[in-house]
Amino acid sequence: QVQLGESGGGLVQAGGSLRLSCAASGRTFSNGVAGWFRQAPGKEREFVAAIRWISGSTYYTDSVKGRFTISKDNAKNTVYLQMNSLKPEDTAIYYCAAGASGPKSDYPYWGQGTQVTVSS
Repeated sequence: QVQLGESGGGLVQAGGSLRLSCAASGRTFSNGVAGWFRQAPGKEREFVAAIRWISGSTYYTDSVKGRFTISKDNAKNTVYLQMNSLKPEDTAIYYCAAGASGPKSDYPYWGQGTQVTVSS
């Protein structure tokens, strides 16, 4: 089992920045993949970014490329999502996930989510 806990969400004005953190405990991220997803009100949950724990390879959805950066700290078993140039359409609950393969699906472990609200 992997337990995931997100933090760092909040309210920010358009153009601002936030950094989300996701700490893993239990089996940790091991040699798999960590991902960030988001779900806006009335919409389906969507993939945002992912990083492979061993290789460090990263993946992004097109709408966040150049604005968001996913990174990891192996020693802390923590993955981060640095979000810059935030837009109102980035408003959503952001979830951290862990899995064996990824990068856009097949995640059995999920955090509780953290709210990100971007005001215009």
